[in-house]
Amino acid sequence: MKTMSKAFVLFLLIMIIGLLALSLSTNTREDQKFQRIDYWQVRWQAQNTFTAKPWNDDQNAYWTSSQLMKDGKPVNSSSAWIRIPLPELNWNTSGLLIRELQGKHVIVYLDDNKIYESRRGYAYEQNQLLLPLTRDDSYKMVYIWVESAREKIGLTKGILIGDYQDILTAYVSSDLTDVVIGFSFVLVALIMAFCSFFLEGQARRMWLSLCVVILALGLLVVTYSPFLFTFYPYGDRVYTLLFDISLFVLVPAFYEFFESVFGQGYRGLIHRMKQAQYIYSALCLLALIGNALTHDRYFKIYYVMTVLIFGVFMLIGLIMFLVMTLRFAMNRNRAAQIFAAGFSVFALITGFELIWFYIQDGDYKLVLWKWGVIFFVIALIAIMGRIFAENRRQAIEYSRQLELFNNELQRSEKMDMISELAASVAHEVRNPLQVTRGFLQLTRMNTDDKGREHLKMALDELDRASDIITDFLTFAKPQFDKIDLLDLKEEFSHIENIMQPLASLQGGTLAINIPDGLHIRGNSSKFKQACINMIKNSIEALRNEGQVTIRAWQEEQHIIISIRDNGAGMNEQELARLGEPYFSNKTKGTGLGLMVTFRIIEAMGGQLEFHSKKGEGTEAVLTFPLVEPV
Repeated sequence: MKTMSKAFVLFLLIMIIGLLALSLSTNTREDQKFQRIDYWQVRWQAQNTFTAKPWNDDQNAYWTSSQLMKDGKPVNSSSAWIRIPLPELNWNTSGLLIRELQGKHVIVYLDDNKIYESRRGYAYEQNQLLLPLTRDDSYKMVYIWVESAREKIGLTKGILIGDYQDILTAYVSSDLTDVVIGFSFVLVALIMAFCSFFLEGQARRMWLSLCVVILALGLLVVTYSPFLFTFYPYGDRVYTLLFDISLFVLVPAFYEFFESVFGQGYRGLIHRMKQAQYIYSALCLLALIGNALTHDRYFKIYYVMTVLIFGVFMLIGLIMFLVMTLRFAMNRNRAAQIFAAGFSVFALITGFELIWFYIQDGDYKLVLWKWGVIFFVIALIAIMGRIFAENRRQAIEYSRQLELFNNELQRSEKMDMISELAASVAHEVRNPLQVTRGFLQLTRMNTDDKGREHLKMALDELDRASDIITDFLTFAKPQFDKIDLLDLKEEFSHIENIMQPLASLQGGTLAINIPDGLHIRGNSSKFKQACINMIKNSIEALRNEGQVTIRAWQEEQHIIISIRDNGAGMNEQELARLGEPYFSNKTKGTGLGLMVTFRIIEAMGGQLEFHSKKGEGTEAVLTFPLVEPV
């Protein structure tokens, strides 16, 4: 999933670079290849019904320059005639590109011939016209009648004229950018929706809400572009409905995604705002259905409800999201930092354009927001990739901890079983062994030398059996009758005196480095028994002139003791079985000594871990709580 998110981000970045290059090359072609027409004349009309074209030149007094159209229409004017004088056309097939014509109803004449008409019954009033011309149309007059009840009406940008094929290519390229961006988002959303079948629970909710957000943004970009309205005008009503529906779905879906990533917010503010947005979006959808069924009879009410009021909801949401995201980012939330980077660009661009849209009373064309959308979508996908990567890491960590817990549980069950067995059997077995040993000693006194040797072997085996039973009893009852404050340097000084001869006999050395002032709490004899067991194992594992090194140090609020040898070492399978009953690498070992050692360390509130590699040696690490002397 993380790889898929990286692929989506890379895809979008490549798309951005390509589209920017395409846009720059298009602008360069316009400047180099096409002739600009920056002058036209306007004649305003008070009524909004079509009147006969003013053919006669003697009415020139009623025409005004194009600058007045840029400044705004006169009061009570709802329609206008525009006339554009054509220059000499030096191309076999020419094209006249009017890049922005504001109006609901548009009729175009070339001298006496009507060549174009468009009537729209919805709010989208941005028109782009590409009119084919020939050499014979040189010096003719183009008349345009345009009607609208809104403030902005008529031409608001310059006019381009040039070779028809070249101007068509530039025309398609300029608006095709929006279409490519939009449908790219739609494609990404569909792929992500397919991937959601492999998710469950909260992950699926988060993923699907992101799919809806990206899908709605893609449809908004596509349906806001003039491309579809120009080349496929028969579906213009569908495009406007899709735009409105996408907008009504986008905002609550974004609330859903934001809540799934960052929670319900301060006192559930995000959750309450989400519920309010769901309700208002549902009302807007009902208003859309009602407006469509009544053929825009109540369009003004619909416009106020779905543009003005809904835009205020969007502005409030953008501000709230931006503030909360920055707050999360300041708390070093990595996902919030990524979200803040993409969302800040989107919110600032979109917020600025919305504010300017309202200042211009709806007569401003939103052009920059789609680039903010791209950065925002990249940030959303990056967040999702990070979340899934973090979930995967947590699942692996949880699996590892669960395995350790299961191993510890199995070990604990084995220890409990052996403890119960030891408590019930040890006393019963020990008494007969003592009686048998006594009689063997008496018999040895009245036996010849050969018989005494055999009896000595029998007594040694009885002593060995008694030691095993003692280990069983220690394991079964690790509680200590006396708890003291133990000075580690003093304790290991006694241990060194006991174990140094054994190390010398084995051909090895014993190096002990214990600083002053390290204390733990426990039973002195049991602690020495546990350490002697481990040191004895290390000495017996030495090869040739080996060494056993014992160190201790303080680490925060713990005392760490290390017993390391450079002996034979163990593999992972052997290391995992340490402490199990009857597991030992020694020929006559029972594994009970190490079992008892684990039990003593645990009873003293410590932990025992082993680290080993085959052929490199073994290290036993004991960890005890630090105790300050009184």
